[in-house]
Amino acid sequence: MERAVEIFATIHFLIMGLSHVIHPRAWVEFFRWLHERGRAGVFVHGFISLGFGSVIVAFHNVWSGLPMILTIVGWAYILKAVLCFLVPQTQIRTLRRVSPERARELVVPGSLFIAMAGLLLYVLWRQ
Repeated sequence: MERAVEIFATIHFLIMGLSHVIHPRAWVEFFRWLHERGRAGVFVHGFISLGFGSVIVAFHNVWSGLPMILTIVGWAYILKAVLCFLVPQTQIRTLRRVSPERARELVVPGSLFIAMAGLLLYVLWRQ
């Protein structure tokens, strides 16, 4: 099951990363759309994070070697979901920072997602 989650996460990170790098302005539109909806928008963001993080945490409980990084990332997504659902005002502030003028900043997380996909591909290849 751990291998399946690693494949799932590799696909997720690669597609999301490429999208952030190629279409940062579309992500600005999405995040501003979420912000305009206030707490309901933050809840949507929370559901996305909770879904992805829960799959990782439930089926990838690895606490050694490079695969441990994916488990930690899964818990980070769970933490993000907790903040979205229990302290939404913190995430509303985060969404407020996104603007068309700062669209290029979304290339950084996109690059990190691509790097994570690369790391997971390496882990999968080593198995």
